[in-house]
Amino acid sequence: MENLTTWFSGLDPALRIYWGIAIFASLVFVIQIVLTFAGIGDTDGGMDADVADGNTMDTGGAIQLFTVRNFINFLLGVGWGGVCFWDTISNPILLLCVALVIGVLFVGVFLFMFRKLKRLEHTASYNLQDAVGQIADVYLRIPAERGGEGKVQAAFSGSVQELSAITDGEQIPSGAKVRVLGVVGDHTLLVEKA
Repeated sequence: MENLTTWFSGLDPALRIYWGIAIFASLVFVIQIVLTFAGIGDTDGGMDADVADGNTMDTGGAIQLFTVRNFINFLLGVGWGGVCFWDTISNPILLLCVALVIGVLFVGVFLFMFRKLKRLEHTASYNLQDAVGQIADVYLRIPAERGGEGKVQAAFSGSVQELSAITDGEQIPSGAKVRVLGVVGDHTLLVEKA
């Protein structure tokens, strides 16, 4: 431990800042990853959000840039960018600019990868078109004449799914059976009383 302290205190003060940012951001990043795999990482509205549906604190129908997770990704890029290019770029202003660009690139790459993974997860789990023609149970009442969405439970593609549903007819109460007529938008079923 003493060798590490001696090494760290012997660094240039600016390099110590880059190392500090890199170590801090790396530790927080690892903690976020562990919490994500433990199922706890959803609360910061970051990567675990259901981007495809926009049902998160992180989205208003689209991914927001200003989240805790993206800030950590930015710091990860800045810190490690500064450390990696310290010996290559001697001008401290240019080094800072390069480190900031790397931080922005880290955020962009993580957002891009996450969006692709969430789309893959969303589309690979089931195909809503497989529900057409199936009988489903109304879980939450469905308002009349597309006046809002209710919820149904439908068994298809080897599992039971809880999905949003609308109807063109009269209100359908909870517990009723419905037939799936089609898919509206990306994730809503059009149903009628069975």
